[in-house]
Amino acid sequence: MKSFRSRTLIAASAIGVLAVTACAPGSSSPSPSAKPNAAVTTDAAKLGNVTLIVWDQEVRGGQAAQMEQLNKDFQAKYPNIKIQRVSRSFDDLKTTLRLALSGNEAPDVVEANNGRSDMGEFVKAGQLLPLNAYAAAYGWDRRYPESVRQYSSYSPDGRTFGEGNLYGLPQMGEVVGIFYNAKKLAKFGLQPPKSWSDFESAMATAKARGEVPMMLGNLDKWPAIHVFGTIQGRSTSPDDIKTLAFGRKGASWKTPDNLKAAQELVDWVDKGYFEPGFNGTGYDPAWQAFSKGKGVFLIGGTWLQADLAKAMGSDVAFMLPPAANAGDKPVATGGTGLPFAITAKSKHPDAAAAYINFITSEQAMKVLTSTGNLPVADTSSQDVGGGLQKDVFTAFGDIVKTDGLVPYLDYATPTMYDSVTASLQDLLAKKKTPEQFLDSLQKDYGDFSASNG
Repeated sequence: MKSFRSRTLIAASAIGVLAVTACAPGSSSPSPSAKPNAAVTTDAAKLGNVTLIVWDQEVRGGQAAQMEQLNKDFQAKYPNIKIQRVSRSFDDLKTTLRLALSGNEAPDVVEANNGRSDMGEFVKAGQLLPLNAYAAAYGWDRRYPESVRQYSSYSPDGRTFGEGNLYGLPQMGEVVGIFYNAKKLAKFGLQPPKSWSDFESAMATAKARGEVPMMLGNLDKWPAIHVFGTIQGRSTSPDDIKTLAFGRKGASWKTPDNLKAAQELVDWVDKGYFEPGFNGTGYDPAWQAFSKGKGVFLIGGTWLQADLAKAMGSDVAFMLPPAANAGDKPVATGGTGLPFAITAKSKHPDAAAAYINFITSEQAMKVLTSTGNLPVADTSSQDVGGGLQKDVFTAFGDIVKTDGLVPYLDYATPTMYDSVTASLQDLLAKKKTPEQFLDSLQKDYGDFSASNG
């Protein structure tokens, strides 16, 4: 989240980017600019005086810093183009963007969650501009391999997610892993866990020492997706997770492996591994409490890197979720950050494309690195320091090399975000049994995959 974030599956490429695959609904007729040979203007200095309205969800420390720097640099290079930035949290953006795109005063550039419930529906409604012509003109189709572009691609009828027209371009890579307070582990006489059993043993030790083992704030509902997805990756095969998360036929939520994962999450509740009241605590207050020394572990995304490093210094470290069995390849939820898209109602699409090109350029990737973020492109060529940043870049490189990234579960269907977040909150509150939890997800996934061809 993503950020929640949103999120996207990726694997290695020659330029240190990621690979992705997927499928989803929607339907729109491509505009003329969807054609690769459509006439577009790439000289932004010749576009006259323009004001671009840009909506993004880069609200946290390092995320906000990179946007502020890149916007400043863009306007210095193109003084004829003024950026009017509207920055909203992921949840606020998700709530307001659909209404904004249907109105008469839509923004020019938006960060749109690329799953079916958001970008897929926007494509279906004809509210986003296909970017094929700009991809050809700016070389995005060469700089960003198809394995990355396909996670912002939909067929003209919107039914297929992963091919067709390009509708957005991301800046950041993401992986969900485990942040831990290294100082506290050392105080307990523990090493960073090498196996899943070591990890659970460390949480038990933390609990016995009077510490909160795992910080979690699930008032926003989506953070539990990251926790459950991390547990699920220890018992369920990556291929099965991908099939479920992409809404494809051929898998089922009602399996022994998924039941084991759901039961383990409930066991963590029963063992007191989460702070009391976690379902009523917000996401931001939870990670901020961790940054101030509360708790030992935090399952979260790499977008928290800059803020946690600033607050905790050498006390904080990051690791991929350890494998369940020795020799198993690492598996973690992850992908790309939310892609930047051009709305169909923008009066300045050429200027909007020039802006997207600027904030995803090679130089932009260096700005992202310097502000504590994880660039989606040119990752391996960045000059990184030590500490948490090195942990994050190393973990990302390792998971990409082994093709161990699996997608966010809410991508599966247009309604899966609501289904999985509500069902997880009920599971954590013991209002649903693990079996009932899986029944809810299976109904949503099964109904959609059966009807989507």
